[in-house]
Amino acid sequence: MKICRWRYAVVLSLAAVCLGQSRSGRGGTDTQVESQSSDVKLPNGKSQKDEILKSEHEQNLKDADELVQLSEELRDSLAKNDRYVLSLTDLKKTDDIEKLVKKIRGRLRRN
Repeated sequence: MKICRWRYAVVLSLAAVCLGQSRSGRGGTDTQVESQSSDVKLPNGKSQKDEILKSEHEQNLKDADELVQLSEELRDSLAKNDRYVLSLTDLKKTDDIEKLVKKIRGRLRRN
């Protein structure tokens, strides 16, 4: 049971970090220099990289909201259950949370 609580704490802390990073915006100067040198314009005049970053940011926000929802559901479910019982749905929720964290982390690392 201690392992489950530890795992739950790690997942929640990752969720908080991902949520904080996705809401803080972009601040890297290296990516700005690279984007200026090889910037492709779309037919509407907007930068292709800016549009990609914008859509990834929106997807990160959606995934972070879903991550918070799943984490809260897991917390409530663990609070309701007996101390020594872990249901299969709770285990599936932890797997879903891990998948979402990996997706968000992957998108943030690409940028």
